[in-house]
Amino acid sequence: MIVLDAWAIMALLKKEPAGPRVQRAVDEVDVAISAINLGESQYVLTKEGRDAPTVEAAMELLRRTIRVDLPDWPLVRAAARIKGARALSYADAFCVATAQRHRAALWTGDPEILALEDLVDVLDLRDAP
Repeated sequence: MIVLDAWAIMALLKKEPAGPRVQRAVDEVDVAISAINLGESQYVLTKEGRDAPTVEAAMELLRRTIRVDLPDWPLVRAAARIKGARALSYADAFCVATAQRHRAALWTGDPEILALEDLVDVLDLRDAP
């Protein structure tokens, strides 16, 4: 299993260089994302001015193809501990906690998350062909 963060989802949806690698993973491997990070992707697209029906359709397609983990209290506590100890957003703490929960690699290009390789196995998508 691998866990994606919002950075990876944005690369996929915006057809950035890492997008094809993320798509292959979605097609071939068990992939999960925290609902918090999927919501983060939605608000970023909305903030960028994408039309609401297109954004909603993209989110629904992702919800059908990727395992979306809803935050329960143990995950919220884990994310809070990570956020309290490290310099990253609370949403980013959820993808780290989700990867830890699943003992899975976290795919991202976010430098704040990549700096946490002592907490979680990270794959840097910035170098993805």
